[in-house]
Amino acid sequence: MSLAGAHRFPLRVYYEDTDAGGIVYYANYLNFAERARTEMLRDAGIEQERLRRDAGIGLVVRRAAIEFLRPARLDDVLTVTTRLAGRIGATLDLAQEIARGDAVLARLDVRVACVRADGRPTRLPQALTDAIATLLGDDSTMVHTHAR
Repeated sequence: MSLAGAHRFPLRVYYEDTDAGGIVYYANYLNFAERARTEMLRDAGIEQERLRRDAGIGLVVRRAAIEFLRPARLDDVLTVTTRLAGRIGATLDLAQEIARGDAVLARLDVRVACVRADGRPTRLPQALTDAIATLLGDDSTMVHTHAR
C-alpha cells in the first residue's frame, strides 16, 4: 500500500562521517537512513526497545538497495525523507531519499521485517502499522525538528 505522506529528518554531516577527501563515506548513508527510520517510528509513538521488551519483537533490515547520485560533504545539512512504499505480513517497504536542499544525493529502498526474539518472522502488529499509517497519512508531512 502506498501512502502520500512523508517523514523528514534533518542531520548535519560531521567530520566523523567523511573519508579522507571530506566526502561522506558510502556506508554512512545507511546510518543516516537508519536514524531517520528510528525517528519516524518514535514520532509515530513506537519505541523499538519497548517493542522488544513488551511485545518480544524487533524490526530488522532484510534488504537494502542504495543508489548514489551525488556526494555529500563535510558540514552539509541533509534531509532524509522516508515514505511507506508497501506493507504486507511481516514486512514494511520504505523508500528513502537523502537530499541537500533540492538535490537528491542518494535513494534507498529498504525492506524491514518484524521478527520474534528467536529471529523468526512474525506479522507486523496492527497497532504498529496503524501508527505508521497515521503518521504518514495522505495529508500528513511530519518534520522531525532536531539534527543530531
